[in-house]
Amino acid sequence: MTISRFIANATTALLMLACTHAHAADFRSVGAPSVVLYDAPSVKGSKRYIAPRGMPVEIVARYGGWVKVRDVDGEMAWAESKGLSARRNVVVKVAFARVRAAADDNATILMTADKGVLLELVDPQAAEWVRVRHQDGIAGYVRAAEVWGI
Repeated sequence: MTISRFIANATTALLMLACTHAHAADFRSVGAPSVVLYDAPSVKGSKRYIAPRGMPVEIVARYGGWVKVRDVDGEMAWAESKGLSARRNVVVKVAFARVRAAADDNATILMTADKGVLLELVDPQAAEWVRVRHQDGIAGYVRAAEVWGI
C-alpha cells in the first residue's frame, strides 16, 4: 500500500468516526453550584461566562479533563468535565410549554412553563413527548420540540 493510499484510507476512517460521533448527542447538566466556561481548555484561558447549576449543555468535544460544550443559544465554550453531572435537565425554548398528565395533546395540563425554565428530564428516551419534572415536584409530559437538551 502506498503512503498516499494509506493517508486517504486513514482520513476516510477518521471522517467516518467523526460523523458517527456527531450523530450521538451527549447532553449533561452543570452539577456543581456553578461552572466557569472558558474560550480554551485551560484555566489560563479567558473566562466567557458562568453557567449555573442545572444548566443543560451538549458535549461536542473532549480534551483531557475538559469538554467543549454548546448551550441552548448555540454558544460554544470549554468547561472542566468534573463540573458536569450525568443528571439531565432540559430548558424550555418556547413561550409557553404545556406540561400534561399524559403524552397526549388532549391530556390535562398540569402546568405551563415559560421560556428558559429548567425541567428535570425523567426519561431520556427521545420521542415526540418526554417525561419531565419541575423543581416544585410537578411531573408530566412535554412535547420534545418545546425543550432543548435531549
